[in-house]
Amino acid sequence: MTDLSTTYMGLALKNPIIVGSSDLTMSVDRVRECEEAGAGAVVLKSLFEEQIENEIRQARNQTSFPDNHTEAHDYIRQTALHLSEDKYLRLIREAKRTVSIPVIASLNCIRPDWWTNYATKMEEAGADGIELNIAIMPTYLMQTAAQVETNYVRIVESVREKVSLPISVKIGPYFTSLPHTARALRNAGAEVLVLFNRFSQFDIDIENMELAHRYHYSTPSEIYLSLRWVAVLATQTGCQLASATGVHDGTGVIKQLLAGAQAVHICSILMQKGLNRIAEILEELEKWMKRHNFETINDFQGRMSMELDSKPDFYQRQQYINVLAGLEP
Repeated sequence: MTDLSTTYMGLALKNPIIVGSSDLTMSVDRVRECEEAGAGAVVLKSLFEEQIENEIRQARNQTSFPDNHTEAHDYIRQTALHLSEDKYLRLIREAKRTVSIPVIASLNCIRPDWWTNYATKMEEAGADGIELNIAIMPTYLMQTAAQVETNYVRIVESVREKVSLPISVKIGPYFTSLPHTARALRNAGAEVLVLFNRFSQFDIDIENMELAHRYHYSTPSEIYLSLRWVAVLATQTGCQLASATGVHDGTGVIKQLLAGAQAVHICSILMQKGLNRIAEILEELEKWMKRHNFETINDFQGRMSMELDSKPDFYQRQQYINVLAGLEP
């Protein structure tokens, strides 16, 4: 009997497929659909600081108080703030009552105090874990690599001080030394690193000469960046890893598990093809395991990580070696 169960953030999952933070997990009904489709866990759609601030601005604009009426505007701001908070916290509570799979809350903030305030409330609402989606884009000349990395670490430390829930940290690949940063995040209190988040896609409308923001689904070719880093970090960080980019089928899931991932976040292919893809992916995984006589995920998980494979050149400069040796065009 093939056993697809695994552990993630200390949580028992019936399989390693996690529906990533997206519109697929923005309501209780959708979370229920994810469970019925076979997902091992869900990450709720992120609560963004900017989203709450926008709702506060809208509430303020709908009032007729004069600008100098500070007490009234402060009251409106606090009311909108609590309504926005309650909406997300209600989603956590109702999702937990509705489904049996783990429900992981997701948080994306800018200011330090918001990380801790919302993380605490998410724990109180009953979330099984918290994913900190940290996306600090280094765009200022005087901001050093060390300062950027320190900001990440401080965010995790501040949340860890306030909550006892398991914490995953979703990061991008743009670090001077990703292994060093990964270990620092683990030491700060992260149980899991999720590789990788995708910064909002920047674009320019050339006719109107305006900035435009586009969203593009991931493609299967995007798996290779996270695949390399999962394999490199698997035995160096001291924490679990999850992949979150470019996995569109069972083959992608198998590759990530072999590289050392504990679980795989899937989103784009489900948005494009529907939640029924989860069952198809799990069937592909199970058939592969049977074909190779693996009974559990643990039998092969991490088998192709860098240290265990003992061929570090394949994870570093092998492509250049192949070019020089005439093995690639």
